[in-house]
Amino acid sequence: MKCHRIEELIELLEPEWQKDSDLNLLEFLVKLANEAGYQGELANLSDDILIYHLKMRHREKDEMIPGLKKDQEDDFKTAILKARGIIK
Repeated sequence: MKCHRIEELIELLEPEWQKDSDLNLLEFLVKLANEAGYQGELANLSDDILIYHLKMRHREKDEMIPGLKKDQEDDFKTAILKARGIIK
């Protein structure tokens, strides 16, 4: 599972880092952490924060996270029935 997360992070990180190629990796990670609003120590920065920030970096603030949007239902009843496996 960790290998998949590393690959996803690198895939998201590479094009964004190329846009700021004057920064070294650590400087770029600090920039991303600050953009994401992370206040802790850089050593405790999780890959989840980086992944979700990179996914949402150039999107509107109220736009839904891509992985969640596919599961969204417009009405509560349908959402419950799908969650319980009654309908597909």
